Amino acid sequence: MDTSWPVPSERIQELMRRGATIALTPQAHWIEELHTATLGGQRMRAVADDPVLAEAVRRTNLANWLHWASSNAARPGERVPPNLSPVVLETSRDMVRRGLDQTALDTYRTGQSVAWRRWMDICFGLTSDPRELHELLDLSERSIRTFLDDTIDATSARIAEERDQLVRGSHADRLAAVSLILEGAPIPRARAEEQLGYQLTGPHVAAVVWGSASTPASRLETVAEAFTRDSGAARRLTVLASSATLWLWLPVAAAPACAHVQAHIADVPDVWLGIGRPGRDIDGFRRSHLDAIATQRMLTRLTSPHQVAHYDDIALVALLSSDPARADEFVRDALGGLLAAEPDIRDTVLTYIREQCNTSRAAERLYTHRNTVIRRLARADELLPHPLPRNIVAVAAALEIVRWRGQSTA
Repeated sequence: MDTSWPVPSERIQELMRRGATIALTPQAHWIEELHTATLGGQRMRAVADDPVLAEAVRRTNLANWLHWASSNAARPGERVPPNLSPVVLETSRDMVRRGLDQTALDTYRTGQSVAWRRWMDICFGLTSDPRELHELLDLSERSIRTFLDDTIDATSARIAEERDQLVRGSHADRLAAVSLILEGAPIPRARAEEQLGYQLTGPHVAAVVWGSASTPASRLETVAEAFTRDSGAARRLTVLASSATLWLWLPVAAAPACAHVQAHIADVPDVWLGIGRPGRDIDGFRRSHLDAIATQRMLTRLTSPHQVAHYDDIALVALLSSDPARADEFVRDALGGLLAAEPDIRDTVLTYIREQCNTSRAAERLYTHRNTVIRRLARADELLPHPLPRNIVAVAAALEIVRWRGQSTA
């Protein structure tokens, strides 16, 4: 028992228990505020920009919230033990694997003010007695602050114990070498190739394979192997970027068609594949990877239903959708009523534009009659804010955004 910890009165213990019970079912916008605060700031930019790491931090936020609340619901007012659950430890290990030092854990403290404000809202609903409220808030502030400090300290200690083992591992060696190449650091080519077991001269196609927190590593490997096989590559460089992310490089001059890969991994759930443009030598190695990362971020940002995407197919949409709110506004302004039209009308418009505004070729592509295409285009003109010929580029771009968001446009 911690003799330095204050022993609250029975009344304050009861208030803590009631408040903690409320906190065990947090409202969605409370947690979203916590995520925004924790992932904000320059030190967390590398984490916030990585969909897998960002999701891991969100899981940790919720785990910490529920750990503190459940402890106070069971033992109100007592010092809350640090949260060393598998979720918290795995997130911390992933940060270390990605080259983020332990000071990144301190960013969890940035969410403390959000948690504190929400807890105060709960407390003010429990009692209006000034004396009780003062004692309750004083104990609560100490409890939240101490719990977070203890959790960060304990997690840092665990990570420090494992760091030597981690940095000596083969994946860590490869990740360190790859990170230097991606940053443009002056690492000798021969040394990098020795660490990677991969030739940096010649052609490269990079890809990112990622899943959710619960995705088994075997599924990531299944998708990586299918992509390698479809590319015709005899070997590949694989780097474990996090527990749910693989970075791949293949020594090939061209990537397989997305539809071809998709057909081979359709039965592998909760795994996605982003493919970069082909490149050559170290510059191509770097650029192809950055393309694949941009593809991953766009699919995640738009919560796209597409399991496989190539950078060439999403480059424009990635640029236009970097600000989701502005992208929504652009789509609404460009499409008007067409946005809510039947999918076959939107499909016809996009196919017509892709076929260089040729109705006969569009009809062949859609396996329909030319007169049907003409009728659908006429209907689209009625729904669009401006006639299609006057705004064809904007309409095409907006329909591409809609397609990658998952609304049907063939």
